[in-house]
Amino acid sequence: TRWDDPAFTLTGNQTAITEFILLGFGDLPELQILLFLLFLVIYIATVAGNTLMVVLVVADQHLHTLMFFFLGNLSCLEICYSSTILPRILASLLTGDKTISVSCCITQLYFFGGLVGTECYLLAVMSYDRYLAICKPLHYSALMNARFCLQFTAGSWFNGCLAVTIVVLLMSQSVFCGLNEIDHLYCDPIPLIKLSCGDTLLIMLLNFILACIFTLPPFLLTLTSYVCIISTILRIPSTTGRHKAFSTCSSHLIVVTIFYGTLMSVSMLPTLDTLRVLKKVLSLFYTVLTPLVNPLIYSLRNREVREALSKALTCRKFRFYDSQPNMEAL
Repeated sequence: TRWDDPAFTLTGNQTAITEFILLGFGDLPELQILLFLLFLVIYIATVAGNTLMVVLVVADQHLHTLMFFFLGNLSCLEICYSSTILPRILASLLTGDKTISVSCCITQLYFFGGLVGTECYLLAVMSYDRYLAICKPLHYSALMNARFCLQFTAGSWFNGCLAVTIVVLLMSQSVFCGLNEIDHLYCDPIPLIKLSCGDTLLIMLLNFILACIFTLPPFLLTLTSYVCIISTILRIPSTTGRHKAFSTCSSHLIVVTIFYGTLMSVSMLPTLDTLRVLKKVLSLFYTVLTPLVNPLIYSLRNREVREALSKALTCRKFRFYDSQPNMEAL
């Protein structure tokens, strides 16, 4: 460690880190341009697809239902989610500059962690909404009203941000020293905590407890909801009825499976050098792939969304033809 390096400052008898190096895919220099183009296409498609979903939900009155209100919130969250991770990855791949200041790293960690927590709660709320629609259809309007829906959604955003705020406040008071390399694509909490100079036991323990408190309940609610949903669907006597009931929740079930499946896989994999690349790839599934496929899954598998999109495109085409000059009149 060189003391004249701008990434370090001398603090007492220790050299404090002022910048981190996100290694990312640094060991694949020949693929940097290809990876940049790939992530650029993914980011543009993610923002465009989720923005289109938000516009459709707001503009089409047939989509002014509670389910699509949740879907609009999910699309807004996915735009923020991908914008927290992908622009920094794109800049690193394009310029080759992998450094990030400590303050920027902690800021990225705050938004990333908060949005992950929010998505856990929002997916749980959406699964509960589907549970009421399928298992308690006669009580749906009374139980899932607009006020309750707004409270659920606001609570999802609040709880997601609250959990990470406590950890980030503690980490912002820490001094980082030693190696300044983070072998990841973004500022992940565990490798960041390990770079702290002081006793990290308290922060590690607090991070684990808060992760369990704020992510385990929504996961259990989601799991319980779908166990009840599947049990109810299997009891429907007609094949047509089962297919219709399952089609109302199949899109959300696919998204939940991708998100929680990869998130839990990354969390449960042991920290070994041989699994570093695998953990990076799996982390891309819930940070990059899920925001990308959400609008595709919901638009392709949802009849109301397809009809709203078709109507919007038809209206656009008619406006285009109406704006053209009448050649016969000329």
